[in-house]
Amino acid sequence: MNTLRHVEVPDRWRAAKRHVPRPVKRVVRRAVRRYGERTADSRALPDFLIIGAKRGGTTSVWNWLVRHPNVAPMFPSLQQIKSPHYFDVHFARGERWYRSHFPSWAAIERAAQRTGIRPLTGEASPYYLFHPLAPERVQHTVPKARLLVLLRNPVDRAYSNYWERRGSNAECLSTFEAAIDAEEERLSGEAERIVADPGYHSYHHDWHSYLARGRYAEQLTGWLDRFGRDQLLVLPFDDLRRDANGAYRAVQEFLSLPVVEPPRLAHHNKLPVPPMAPATRARLVEYFRPWNARLTELLGTPLDWDR
Repeated sequence: MNTLRHVEVPDRWRAAKRHVPRPVKRVVRRAVRRYGERTADSRALPDFLIIGAKRGGTTSVWNWLVRHPNVAPMFPSLQQIKSPHYFDVHFARGERWYRSHFPSWAAIERAAQRTGIRPLTGEASPYYLFHPLAPERVQHTVPKARLLVLLRNPVDRAYSNYWERRGSNAECLSTFEAAIDAEEERLSGEAERIVADPGYHSYHHDWHSYLARGRYAEQLTGWLDRFGRDQLLVLPFDDLRRDANGAYRAVQEFLSLPVVEPPRLAHHNKLPVPPMAPATRARLVEYFRPWNARLTELLGTPLDWDR
């Protein structure tokens, strides 16, 4: 079987960056990051975070927002950073390093003078939702941040996640069924190790958590324990697919942004996958049924995922 890879949305800056030698990129990035850290005291922290879920539309919503006239890109803008993965992988680097990724207050003020509205800043990492220490870290660093959660049918999410890992050569098991059968052993004790040693990064927890990431209720509980319900917007992936403009409008209203109607909302990181075996789908529908019930109870909103 041929390896499946993402279908990327063309972007002229990404295309231009491919022609820059890697050693040059590394030197430039290090220099820019050092400058960002030296000027960290004059830089903002994010107003919003897109925290997940993986393969739930986070990249699409991030790209929609970063093109909004009142959302400032991360620093430097030409690098097109989506996330520094501070609250999951790189927390030990410290807050100055984290601030180095955001625009300066002077740049924000200049933008506010041009438009009459202070632009928002933010970032997006789908691992934040699943990482056991992320809620506490976010509460400590940006307690007033708005949090966007994108939830996809956990059966389809797991399947798409598996094929994404195969496409990036991060998954060695040749079938989805083998991967989900191996998951319990792969993840055994990993969350506990992360909590016991905040500097520990678990490869399996990050890369091979197909079913566990779909148990949304247990993940959201950690966030809702620390943040008010009005700080979280939970948006079903199906809403993005059925009515992208409506979903984008809901995101803008949640962030108190002026609502703009873009000419076209592209869906990013599309990934064609082969059909799932009916028996596997039936198995996972039953696996997730109690978790979906808990999620419905938690959110007060039924999600039509049990078929």
